[in-house]
Amino acid sequence: MSSLQKQIKNIVLVSGGNCLDMYDFMVFGYYAPWISKAYFPSGNDVNSLLLTFAVFGAGFLMRPLGALVLGAYVDRHGRRKGLVMTLSLMAIGTISIAFTPSYATLGILAPILVLLGRLLQGFSAGAQLGSVSVYLAEIATPGNKGFYVSWQSASQQVAVVFASVVGVALNSLMPASTFASWGWRLPFMIGCLLLPFVFLIHKSLEETPAFLIRKKPLSAMQVFRSLTQSWQIILVGMLLVSMTTVAFYLITAYSPTYGHLVLHLTPRDGLLVTLCVGLLNFMMLPIMGALSDRIGRRPILITCTVLMLITCYPAMRWLDNHASFRSLLIVDLWLALLYSSYNGAMVVYLTEIIPSEVRTAGFSVAYSLATAIFGGFTPAASTYLIQLTGNRAMPGAWLSLAAACALVAVMASRVGSRANMLRHSVVELDL
Repeated sequence: MSSLQKQIKNIVLVSGGNCLDMYDFMVFGYYAPWISKAYFPSGNDVNSLLLTFAVFGAGFLMRPLGALVLGAYVDRHGRRKGLVMTLSLMAIGTISIAFTPSYATLGILAPILVLLGRLLQGFSAGAQLGSVSVYLAEIATPGNKGFYVSWQSASQQVAVVFASVVGVALNSLMPASTFASWGWRLPFMIGCLLLPFVFLIHKSLEETPAFLIRKKPLSAMQVFRSLTQSWQIILVGMLLVSMTTVAFYLITAYSPTYGHLVLHLTPRDGLLVTLCVGLLNFMMLPIMGALSDRIGRRPILITCTVLMLITCYPAMRWLDNHASFRSLLIVDLWLALLYSSYNGAMVVYLTEIIPSEVRTAGFSVAYSLATAIFGGFTPAASTYLIQLTGNRAMPGAWLSLAAACALVAVMASRVGSRANMLRHSVVELDL
């Protein structure tokens, strides 16, 4: 097998695993209205939905812990072993959600089991994106790191498209009563295909040369110490990711529910919009990753954060005043264009400003903190803000806040990166 063929094989394997992993993690948000009725019956649909989105968000609270524990494991034992570990844990969490009987059958034990499954998913996801991004960065050819790393995010969009296609097909083929009764479980059962893929990764994926040539991997305590000393750059990284994670979960996981329950469109309309969003993101992410290799990361990051900051709330107000499938499609595609352009440059930028010895753990901690604080609770925050204010455009205000945080981080990241390099040199001398 030629060197190019090996590169393509490794990219496909890692991206394929990441796609299935992300599908398993986010499909919960797609089917929140039906999950709420199965596991959180309260006599009030809004309260049941809030409980469901709280469980959805609880998975994100576990991500920082998973980032620390699993990220340190990856930095010590290798990118390949780390991917196998994270994918295995995600598969177990998905299986537990797919096959847990409803509240009517198990009583209070049912939502407890679903919550535990979601927490395990979150623990796994804490290090998954970091593992994949670092792996792709370390196998990239010179001058193409942005293009290579963009496939981490692009593979997530395949998960978005696949989940949407499954949802549209099931809503078209099944009566509404059948889908509400048990049909919503089928997407989770499909997600169980992640388990055999784990064995394929374990058998076929190669370790990165950059990890193999390292003389002495850090111990877990050294990883934690280096992370503590690099807190400023991790804070900058968390703010960088804030816009990515809020935008992603707003236009994917929350969009079908927003279209159905807030704009009163059909479930099929919301899923079709999400399908189009995933396709646009899939096309744009590699293009913008490659463009960042040519013109630099910061010009793209600054342009996208400014545009998101000044347009997202007005766009949501316009959508509120012109609620229709066409309007939802236009607004979500605009937000998707800004998200994919930003993310194509941001992910690789984050891998570049974190020291190599703790790159997976540092990336994962920054990403996980952002998803725990901002992105993971986007559906719950949006639902609550709409109920609190009566303003159906409030998700745009939530996204504006994230865009402002990201803009501050982009402007501060040069200083943070220099300070981090100084701290990193001290850590190296210590070792």
